[in-house]
Amino acid sequence: MTGPLTAADEVVELCSDLIRIDTSNTGDPATVVGESEAAEYVAAKLTEVGYEVEVLDSGAPGRSNVFARLKGADPERGALLMHGHLDVVPAEPSEWSVHPFSGAVQDGYVWGRGAVDMKDMVAMTIAVARQFKREGFVPPRDIVFAFLADEEAGGAYGSQWLVKNRPDLFEGCTEAVGEVGGFSLTLAEDQRVYLIETAEKGMAWMRLRAKGRPGHGSFIHDDNAVTILSEAVARLGNHTFPLVVTDTVRAFADEIRALTGMDFPDEDIEGAFAKLGPVARMVGATVRDTANPTMLAAGYKANVIPSTAEATVDCRVLPGRREAFLAEIDELLGPDVEREWIQDLPALETEFDGPLVEAMAAALRTEDPTAKTVPYMLSGGTDAKAFTDLGMRCFGFAPLRLPPDLDFASLFHGIDERVPIDALEFGAKVMDTFLRNV
Repeated sequence: MTGPLTAADEVVELCSDLIRIDTSNTGDPATVVGESEAAEYVAAKLTEVGYEVEVLDSGAPGRSNVFARLKGADPERGALLMHGHLDVVPAEPSEWSVHPFSGAVQDGYVWGRGAVDMKDMVAMTIAVARQFKREGFVPPRDIVFAFLADEEAGGAYGSQWLVKNRPDLFEGCTEAVGEVGGFSLTLAEDQRVYLIETAEKGMAWMRLRAKGRPGHGSFIHDDNAVTILSEAVARLGNHTFPLVVTDTVRAFADEIRALTGMDFPDEDIEGAFAKLGPVARMVGATVRDTANPTMLAAGYKANVIPSTAEATVDCRVLPGRREAFLAEIDELLGPDVEREWIQDLPALETEFDGPLVEAMAAALRTEDPTAKTVPYMLSGGTDAKAFTDLGMRCFGFAPLRLPPDLDFASLFHGIDERVPIDALEFGAKVMDTFLRNV
């Protein structure tokens, strides 16, 4: 006789189902697929077990968000927000071993776009929310479950819109838990640390524009907008910003040193991080600001010198570095290039302490008794950037016990994105324990 259905029992199916729903977000409203089908799926799964669900379209067709609140035992305590996004970045099927929207369950993995970013955590959260309702479980405090649109393009139709237009949905929330944390890094045989995100760099997408005198392409021309812009973009793209060791990065290094004896000298902290393997790409990008040119646009005919040229630059800025970063940018660009922000979201940093952090560590130890937790900074950005505007402390905790040889960092937005089945089941169990004790 089988026992009652648990979160771990259905998390793989939920993750596979979600991946099969194409929610590609190009950032261009004309080509975005939209999140509505996925939102309807989530809403149905929650409604089925008794939740009162609100589905909201945030200012554009198809950009749907889903909310449900599970009342807790102590209404005086601040509520906990559990948030995940439903959209994914696009994928080209010809580049993959399996179709990116197949949700294939094979070779010990669930495959597809969103498997780690972040339909795995969405599936864990739904699975645990369903189990709580089936059991009639009342958590220590209110839990708000939010499944959001548009994170991959900055949240204009998701978290940012909701915080501005429906702050009532987050009433009482003092802390928030989202993606890109809680995954394991194997340091030695049977020695794993789990990285908890307590900080993330600011995300600022910048448009550059140069203007010049238009003319015929056959003439000698000393005021060419394309040349002016290209030289500025090259200066920016080749620039190395100063090394800055923030409190979070120092805390991460100190914890790893205590466990391994490795040294992390400030003057060569990047070299020391490189010894950590593939995860070095994630933590190594958190000791400097970056400004990476990503797009260029100019002209309309081969023999016409255009009057304007534009570029897009993806800037990621460390906490506390904004003013210094802008001063460096302006010096590099020079007086002949204008800049404006397409997206400008702040850096975040909070302390690695308190009951919520202790509950994460305790929950991990229930499934991995030797688990150690360490704080780290995310080089990317998440919906947490919106929720800090409402005064929440934000963390990343999507628990996964990963194989030591899996290059986890490369799977984010990568080809053949996949999540181990046993890691998903592990995560559902940890998430269950965590949310019972928050």
